[in-house]
Amino acid sequence: MLNIIFGDAPNTVYHPPTYFDNTYEDSWLEQPLAKEMVQDIDKSEVVGPHLIESPVLGPVSPKELSGGVKTLLLMAFDDSGKIFNASACGDNCAQWIVNIGKEKNLTINLHHVMDFSHVEDFRAKILNTGKKVGNYQEYLKEIFRIKEN
Repeated sequence: MLNIIFGDAPNTVYHPPTYFDNTYEDSWLEQPLAKEMVQDIDKSEVVGPHLIESPVLGPVSPKELSGGVKTLLLMAFDDSGKIFNASACGDNCAQWIVNIGKEKNLTINLHHVMDFSHVEDFRAKILNTGKKVGNYQEYLKEIFRIKEN
């Protein structure tokens, strides 16, 4: 299930790209999910664990992936129990975040209102209020409840 906490939270990695650069494992980039995310978000092809073929940058290492892809890879493959700041992602990562949350218990941290309006089957638990939301409108309503308190 996808769990979202707004604002500061213990055990949060606030700059996931830096954390990724120092902790990712080669095996992550060999997974079909990783290859799909890199293709979708960065429009690049994972050739191998040390080589990404970017149409803009040419051949690059995984350290040159976008902050959004790095954060998604951490959400999908890092099992340290850390919370990752999803505000490092663009709204184009929203569907992937929801998909990862369907496969595992995922807690993310947000410092902005991520746009989940285009996401199919959006469900999440807002940890600030304890409320489970089943669509984008309920999500917005909970955010406004947080802001009022």
